[in-house]
Amino acid sequence: MIYFLLPKPSTVASMPLTRSLSVTSLSGLEDWDEEFDVEDAVLFEIAWEVANKVGGIYTVIQTKARLTSEEWGENYFLVGPYMESNVRTQVELIEPTNPALRRTIDKMNSSGCKVYFGRWLIEGSPYVVLIDVGFTAWSLDRWKSELWENCGIGVPWFDREANDAVLFGFLTAWLLGEYAAQCEEPPHILAHFHEWLAGLGLVLCRQRRLPVATIFTTHATLLGRYLCAGNVDFYNNLSNFNVDKEAGDRQIYHRYCLERAAARCAHAFTTVSQITAIEAEHLLKRKPDVVTPNGLNVKKFSAMHEFQNLHAQSKARIQEFIRGHFYGHLDFNLDKCVFLFIAGRYEFSNKGADIFLEALARLNYLLRVNHSEVTVIAFFIMPARTNNFNVETLKGQAVRKQLWFETTVQHHPQGFLEGLWDTAQTVKEKFGKKLYESLLTGHLPDVSKMLDKEDFTMMKRAIFATQRQCQPPICTHNMLEDSSDPILNCLRRIGLFNSSSDRVKVIFHPEFLSSTSPLLPMDYEEFVRGCHLGVFPSYYEPWGYTPAECTVMGIPSVSTNLSGFGCFMEEHIADPSAYGIYILDRRYRSVDESCNQLTSFLFQFCQQSRRQRIIQRNRTERLSDLLDWRYLGRYYVSARHMALAKAFPDTYFYEPQEPTSKQGFRYPRPASVPPSPALSRHSSPHHSEAEDEDEERYDEDLEAEKDRLNIRQPFSLQIRNKTSLPYVAPTSNGNSTPSSTASPPSSVTSPPSSISSEKN
Repeated sequence: MIYFLLPKPSTVASMPLTRSLSVTSLSGLEDWDEEFDVEDAVLFEIAWEVANKVGGIYTVIQTKARLTSEEWGENYFLVGPYMESNVRTQVELIEPTNPALRRTIDKMNSSGCKVYFGRWLIEGSPYVVLIDVGFTAWSLDRWKSELWENCGIGVPWFDREANDAVLFGFLTAWLLGEYAAQCEEPPHILAHFHEWLAGLGLVLCRQRRLPVATIFTTHATLLGRYLCAGNVDFYNNLSNFNVDKEAGDRQIYHRYCLERAAARCAHAFTTVSQITAIEAEHLLKRKPDVVTPNGLNVKKFSAMHEFQNLHAQSKARIQEFIRGHFYGHLDFNLDKCVFLFIAGRYEFSNKGADIFLEALARLNYLLRVNHSEVTVIAFFIMPARTNNFNVETLKGQAVRKQLWFETTVQHHPQGFLEGLWDTAQTVKEKFGKKLYESLLTGHLPDVSKMLDKEDFTMMKRAIFATQRQCQPPICTHNMLEDSSDPILNCLRRIGLFNSSSDRVKVIFHPEFLSSTSPLLPMDYEEFVRGCHLGVFPSYYEPWGYTPAECTVMGIPSVSTNLSGFGCFMEEHIADPSAYGIYILDRRYRSVDESCNQLTSFLFQFCQQSRRQRIIQRNRTERLSDLLDWRYLGRYYVSARHMALAKAFPDTYFYEPQEPTSKQGFRYPRPASVPPSPALSRHSSPHHSEAEDEDEERYDEDLEAEKDRLNIRQPFSLQIRNKTSLPYVAPTSNGNSTPSSTASPPSSVTSPPSSISSEKN
């Protein structure tokens, strides 16, 4: 196979690894007035994860669809691959409502394609165009030859994922070109492509000079993910990598070429965080025009205590699982347990599972030497190859259920608790009868005489029947590669085996959670609500949806200054830890220093009282407005405006304006006592009359009101028939100032001259 090197651009100037304050500044959001006519424009959003859950991009598109549908209405179409199993449960197939799109689909279907149209059954119910890439596989060799001849990119036959990208790219370019041809009037088409799997369609649109404004969003660079998985000092050597050689050494050069070509050809290039913008500038050789942070659809509760009640309910369900998992070794107080968890793709180093395990070993030592009554139970929710549930784990849940429910002995597979329920019922009846007779005589019962020697003997026999000779299992499933599994090997090395002397227990659940599971019947959201702290010490995390989901559910989390979420929160919160957002330094510290810092975070969290955790959860939940798509969606709006102005300069106008100095948005430190063990010693959220009058009190309502003043209510898009787009460019020092109608979408912006100079 012959590979063709893309022309090497001029060397990118070295960029310091420092954050810009206004990279996603939220100052002036209330005054940013969107004025844009989308009646004559059509938006196609193209991604491999449309109605096809693979990773985090699915969450981005799914949660953003409602807001985008409100903005674009009938002119918004999502384009993805046709996967029959997903379509059956997620998509309602219908006839196209747009006449030009109907003619386009009919023409493609009559030419040997299979294209489907429907509504995706999610919030917003957006239209979807689904293309069966396998049905046109007969064209693969011809299209790969065309790709080589026109773009100089060769794709090897053995890379199935890249072959799918070629098919999907040519079909989406065909769809957009055919739609432009079927429109009665010259259309204003905007196509937004996500990730390299969809990027070839963008390259072909530009190569064929189609009348399409293009946006390319990279959620994580291919080469960055591979390099970080190889344990290199990635962020301190960004400017030193020979990207062509590194991609070739890892046999992903053809994929890298597709990604880099899409980034270079797009009218507007965006990425999800400032840390990824720096990475993209060095690896893809183009500085992103706009940073578009990922958001969520935030559902606010009418009363503060509602989400706290949900936490208590979900925690009780987790406790039930713990009772079964640790039966026979339940020698710790469940009311003094702290539940930690890490979840996501099984990337041992990239996701920080390695440093989390090492920190747990050090935390276990600290809790033991300080004689702490707290027990930490850490869950690892990372899918791996398994063949079934662990028998010992299932046995524990069966024991718990038989103790709790009135089941018969025959229902237990091994007759493990024969007569146990009958024993409990017998003792209960005898105790109740003696208590009843004593009260009838008008005397308090003598407890020592309520149960006789025979009763105690019967109960002891029942207790002995529940004992187990082995330790509670670490893994809930039978692993196919037990001897080489990174998490299990690390647990063996650090010696965390769920023994009675350990104050830190570990449960590895190598499967995504499901409410239909016979083991832990909870969906992911319910499980997160029941935990106390999410721990995500990632080394490579372009954004980080897991800590963001924790935040909107009011659950504190640990993130890093190498994740997009961590940088975003550091930028907008003066004291993140006071709001339950712990930022671990993995950029400027060694691995051992970062591990010590994480251990310190976890130990301090374990020292908090119940009241302190309640206060912290209240504060964490109030940050959810920062992550609402109704705030963050406008950065996508800005990228679309920029692309349309570049592609159709005669119709759309996007004018940068000189800013004046103004500080960006930041949450202040909490006004009342922070939830730290040193300053807050109350056991409940309410104050008693005996409290020290000199100690500053915590007023939840007052503090919440002060926070509400710092972030305004989410906006509603108002589309007007105007095409002039006032825009404020950020200053070089990172500060920004909105005009009366604008606010900066990002500090990572193209030069003003590029807006009108680049055309189709």
